[in-house]
Amino acid sequence: MLSDELYNLKGFFRDNPKAALCFTGGVNSTYLLHIGKQCGASIRPYYVKTAFQPQFELDNALRLARQYRVRLEVLEFDIFKTQSIIENDSDRCHHCKRKMLSIIKSQAIRDGFTVLIEGSNASDKLEKCSEPAVNPKISVLSPLKEFGITKTKVRMLSKKAELPAWDKPAYSCLAAQIPIGYPITKEALRRIERAERELFIIGFTDFRVGLLGKTAKLKLPASQMEIAVEKRKSIIERLKPDFDSILLDLEV
Repeated sequence: MLSDELYNLKGFFRDNPKAALCFTGGVNSTYLLHIGKQCGASIRPYYVKTAFQPQFELDNALRLARQYRVRLEVLEFDIFKTQSIIENDSDRCHHCKRKMLSIIKSQAIRDGFTVLIEGSNASDKLEKCSEPAVNPKISVLSPLKEFGITKTKVRMLSKKAELPAWDKPAYSCLAAQIPIGYPITKEALRRIERAERELFIIGFTDFRVGLLGKTAKLKLPASQMEIAVEKRKSIIERLKPDFDSILLDLEV
């Protein structure tokens, strides 16, 4: 017997058999791709690649697209051309999300789509960017939010469907690791990405590297704190070339 959530989603794709999809490779967009394909819908995922996303995120999105035998449209965008974003004020995420959605909408319209779906769920806070500018040529829909499906429920449904992304940690972009008010630079983003790549190599998971000038602030879950102490020398050796000091954030 289908759950109400799954029944509603399947009904959504019966009503919208052709749709463009804002795709990140995260839990939400992967589940929408999975259900859409399962329902026989024609779905084309779109991924906006900027300096804000590490390469492994794009690699993961491409791998998932191959798994579902769909073509992932990768739209390159020089985010440093948008001053309102790189100024890094408190509305940065609002400006960035609207810009990326606008880029996908424009390409989806050119590709002949009249429906664009995105992965906001019922747990997401109501933000200004959750209300995209209306365009008569394409409808932007958020089925997970529309049917009251929370982040926890998406993970449960994804696990039941044995999707590889069901337990993927939430991942904020590289720019989110730079404090509000500090200008975002290409070099700062490169340093954060290199540091996170090195920590992945060492064996850490579900972590972030915050940037404060030339200081790296490691944000690790409590379960990995002891490992950080044990691997202290290795962490210093790998991160020291890019940072004057390395701190461990105890408030995560």
